[in-house]
Amino acid sequence: MVAPAILMGIRGVQVLFSIIVLGLSAYLVDAYITWVPGSVAFMLFTSIWTLLVVAYLILAPTRFPAAAHKYAVAGVEFVTMIFWFAAFVAVATRWGGEWWVGHGTFWSCGVAAIIFGAFLWLTFVATTILAALHIRGSASSDPAPPMTNV
Repeated sequence: MVAPAILMGIRGVQVLFSIIVLGLSAYLVDAYITWVPGSVAFMLFTSIWTLLVVAYLILAPTRFPAAAHKYAVAGVEFVTMIFWFAAFVAVATRWGGEWWVGHGTFWSCGVAAIIFGAFLWLTFVATTILAALHIRGSASSDPAPPMTNV
């Protein structure tokens, strides 16, 4: 079992990196004049989604235990992990094939968003594994993972 302080540290990193990606992807969306690539818009959505998910994962076990069933927590972790993988891979694929590769602030912001997105994906891989280990190691009627209670 992971100490709650460590898990809260991971959650803090997830919030911080998500806010960074939110700012970077919002800048990229704003910089496009007439058309925004779906991959960049999806990364913007995923960063907003992550802020909502982390709020749920922090508040539900302590304030709303009925809403923090272990399968719900694992499901939300898994979906968010998949979202981040899809987002950073899609933007990286687009960024690698553009004619302006390596030039300017716009390109650099895209690269930074990709890197922070990859790190966010790794943090959600870790917390998804922790949620899965909690499911495996607890009784079927056990509600929220104790690792998320503060």
